[in-house]
Amino acid sequence: MADEDKLIEQIISRYDGDAGMLIPMMQDLQSECGYLPPDHLRSLAKQLEVPLSRLFAVATFYASFRLAPKGAHDVTLCMGTVCFLKGAGAISEAICKEFRVEPGGTTRDRLFTFQAVNCIGACAVAPVMLVDGKYYDGVTPAAALEILYGLAKDKTTVEKE
Repeated sequence: MADEDKLIEQIISRYDGDAGMLIPMMQDLQSECGYLPPDHLRSLAKQLEVPLSRLFAVATFYASFRLAPKGAHDVTLCMGTVCFLKGAGAISEAICKEFRVEPGGTTRDRLFTFQAVNCIGACAVAPVMLVDGKYYDGVTPAAALEILYGLAKDKTTVEKE
């Protein structure tokens, strides 16, 4: 039996095999793996005898679930109206180009997970970027890149074109 099947069996047994406890099972799986690996979801669906589409529907409905590995650093850029008017679009473009990542994605080296959000409620100090929960206000494209490169332990590991 594969390790993933054993893990799934352990998670299912915590909930006495009750398919109605699908969300907590998926939360446990994500807690164990850091995200919801597709093979693990297939195994969970098979063992619970529920359609795989149901698990993907739950995983894509709730923002707390991840279907891809997360980076070592969380980078969140506010794209709200004020931040956008003050340059958030250019910041996003710079991050995407420099680190070859799209909003909602993770860099290949898993150093950064980048997300652009509608608003973080810090309009007075726009544009705003959060990195690992720390606010950076009045950010420019150059400053954003400097902040992110500062987080790279070995700057040569950051993939460039």
